Amino acid sequence: MSEKNIYKPIKFHLDKVVEETPAIKTFFLSAEQDFNFKTGQFVEVTIDGVGEAPYTPSSSPYVKDRMELTVMKAGYVTDKMHQLKGGEILGIRGPFGKGYPVEKFYNREIIILGGGVGLAPLRCLIYSLLEEEDKFRKINICFGAKTPADFCYKNWFPELLRRERVHLLRSVDKADSNWNETVGVVTVLLDKLRVDWANLIAIVCGPPIMMKFGTLRLLELGCREENIYLSMEKNMSCGLGKCGHCAMGNYFVCKDGPVFTYDQIKNHPDIWI
Repeated sequence: MSEKNIYKPIKFHLDKVVEETPAIKTFFLSAEQDFNFKTGQFVEVTIDGVGEAPYTPSSSPYVKDRMELTVMKAGYVTDKMHQLKGGEILGIRGPFGKGYPVEKFYNREIIILGGGVGLAPLRCLIYSLLEEEDKFRKINICFGAKTPADFCYKNWFPELLRRERVHLLRSVDKADSNWNETVGVVTVLLDKLRVDWANLIAIVCGPPIMMKFGTLRLLELGCREENIYLSMEKNMSCGLGKCGHCAMGNYFVCKDGPVFTYDQIKNHPDIWI
């Protein structure tokens, strides 16, 4: 059997597009053949005549014939993505990178700290954890957004609240008259938790500034550096470690990550830029 061609995209049909916020949309894709990926890995999406860009799936890796991508409009390719209406054919290369080592999280309490479009890869992770929910002591989910309207996956939250081992907390920087949850940056949610900080697993994903201060707060509270997992999706381009755009010290984010523990990268300069 011939080896997989890592340069050749697989065709996916764009079934529909859902607006999550004014700047973020989720793209629902169906594959011509089963497509396997692990939570935390990413794919390269090709739009004919436009180019390609890396995105982390926001859907469950247990679903092989469909995939969801949640994309923030932030550049040339993402702008073209946001113009799609459904019915188009997209190319998908991958998956690439190393994802979350979920088996290392068994029998541990977990904190997931996320904000903005960082909820996309975290959603994929949460789907994976819920498939084996009884293998984790507790799954604490702390999500933040600028306003209530800026939350992705609004219809998903009631489902999470029904889960026995899930503890969901949310915060916003600026509330409206209907908001009755926490107001403040997402790190304030950590102060509401009663956990064994030295022995839990923490996962952080979001804008760089949020990841920086989220990590610093976790360290202050007693989290171990090797137990803090960061999704460092920065400057990735080719997905193969060839172009060098995502070099971070001795690592290529696309090949050696995008998931790293804090102790792996803490001494590299400018990791939050």
